[in-house]
Amino acid sequence: MQIEALKSKIHHATITEANLYYMGSITLDEDLMEAANLVAYEKVTVVNINNGERLDTYVIKGKRGSGVVCLNGPAARKCHAGDVVVIMSYALLDAEEAKTFQPCIIFPDKETNRLVK
Repeated sequence: MQIEALKSKIHHATITEANLYYMGSITLDEDLMEAANLVAYEKVTVVNINNGERLDTYVIKGKRGSGVVCLNGPAARKCHAGDVVVIMSYALLDAEEAKTFQPCIIFPDKETNRLVK
């Protein structure tokens, strides 16, 4: 049996922009992606703390060190710059592996989206 479990989580990042006329996805600072163990084109769930909206999309790399967290395409209607979000990805794990698996959870600075050391 396999279980879908939380793999990665960026807890309380701030949306820096929303680009309605882009093809789709969420652009993330490459530093955030690496710290959260996310890869380009990985499926993520984005939960907006401000309005309760939830959506699935995929990740594209943003400029390293920029702090960018930008919703693109139709998803841009679900968030506004300044909204606080949680970004999560999941993995299928063997039931035994899931018992000991630890997800990668990061807590960026809410003002800059940069990693807190």
